[in-house]
Amino acid sequence: METATLNLDAEFNLRRRELTGYCYRMLGSGAEAEDAVQETMVRAWKAADRFEGRSSVRTWLYRIASNVCIDMGRAPQRRARPMDLGGPSTVATAQLVPLPESTFVQPIADGRVIETSGDPAEVAIARDSIRLAFVAALQHLPPRQRAVLILCEVLKWRSAEVASLLDVSVASVNSALQRARATLVELDIEALDPTLTPEHEALLVRYVDAFERYDMGALAELLASDAVITMPPHDLWLQGVDQVTGWMAGPGHECAGSRLVPVEVNGTAGFASYRPAGAGRWEPWALQVIDVIDGEITGHHNFLYPELFAEFGLPPVLTGAMPG
Repeated sequence: METATLNLDAEFNLRRRELTGYCYRMLGSGAEAEDAVQETMVRAWKAADRFEGRSSVRTWLYRIASNVCIDMGRAPQRRARPMDLGGPSTVATAQLVPLPESTFVQPIADGRVIETSGDPAEVAIARDSIRLAFVAALQHLPPRQRAVLILCEVLKWRSAEVASLLDVSVASVNSALQRARATLVELDIEALDPTLTPEHEALLVRYVDAFERYDMGALAELLASDAVITMPPHDLWLQGVDQVTGWMAGPGHECAGSRLVPVEVNGTAGFASYRPAGAGRWEPWALQVIDVIDGEITGHHNFLYPELFAEFGLPPVLTGAMPG
């Protein structure tokens, strides 16, 4: 039993990141994913003496994690993006009414859920699988369809392996996969620009400069005509260059003078926004996720959850002189 325990310890340590990534895609929340992984480990420990080695320890852990996530995913309301909850507002009609955290797909640091230092092509594919739009689209699927699609399409398991893991037939897996693919096609998820290109990096340099100077004219030049801005925990979202810049210059003017710290979030460009809090001091305000398509910013997603900064390894406060 001591050898088995040591092996289980090693397997947990080896698989924690990929299990967290699996659970995050299933649940749309880093906190819930972490809870699911912890519950997976608890159930595995309790059942360790009954593990007979008919499958690999990895498959066994995924079976437990799938059951945990399917149980957690039976909540009546799925996590979503503000755009999934209703139409856009305007600066003139906007109301900031916070909704429960469980309403929204939450951002997550890349390093918590994918390997970021491997082959660049593989890393790019992994990043695509944790984009906000893709994770939100997954929440439209029933939990078992969601598990099948993630296991087959993202993690590249064979249908027979998934059938064994979920205790269903191969035909059932293939049918669920077909239905899941059809749903995602209907949702029409747009592909974002690759992040590791000179053009993308140059765009982000211009964005940081425009935002930190709070130059709405310079920012407008970087936005697509149909760009959207979102602000969870509010269901509010606005669309169009005039609406985005109008919000920032109007109700959002308190963010003038903010500082941005780059973060790797949901497989795309992101920044931790620190808002001014007195002379030479900036405090956590929002995690920004920036969508870029065809060289233009199409999404400016602001997650107003300062408590998430610690999960990204970010400092609790910035001090000193404003750069530049």
